[in-house]
Amino acid sequence: MTQTASAPPVAEEHVLNDAGEFEIHDQAIDLGRYRAEDWLALALFWVLGLTVFYQFFTRYALNDSAAWTEEIARYLLVAMVFVGAAMCVRKNNHIQVDFFYRVLPRSLMRVMATLVDVVRIAFFATCVVLTWQLMQRIGSSRMAVVDLPMGLVYGMVLVGFGLMTWRAVEVAIANWKRGASVLENPELAEQAE
Repeated sequence: MTQTASAPPVAEEHVLNDAGEFEIHDQAIDLGRYRAEDWLALALFWVLGLTVFYQFFTRYALNDSAAWTEEIARYLLVAMVFVGAAMCVRKNNHIQVDFFYRVLPRSLMRVMATLVDVVRIAFFATCVVLTWQLMQRIGSSRMAVVDLPMGLVYGMVLVGFGLMTWRAVEVAIANWKRGASVLENPELAEQAE
């Protein structure tokens, strides 16, 4: 007589109501977790998408490419990257090396994490100053195809670096208040979402 091992019970999903009809409910959407840089990056993404679509349409459907679309798409991409980087700073999504945080004593990890916060803030603040100085030097120089000032492009870079500095300060304050950063305790990243 052979015995067959029974599989462990599988949790059933209940998608049928009492009447036997398919019924599921979505969770409520919480737009409150999104910040200014999220919405600005989304707007820049859609403007970029529409610009590239217009370029594609004029080039391949009308056989008369709009000359300004390539330059504007490039500058919109630059703006979107720098504004989107502020989202990554807020969520701690930038690339980081956490090997040493696994092998060092806890007290030294805390000092290193604080040093990382301070250096990050100093780096972004320095980038704000350097971008401002660059904008002063380029003065009223114009874009190549479109007659707009190049200061608009660098202005978006300045906004991006400013947002990154602000978010880095917020992350550092949160890390100092709770006594640990994502580098020391990776589980904190899930709470930040």
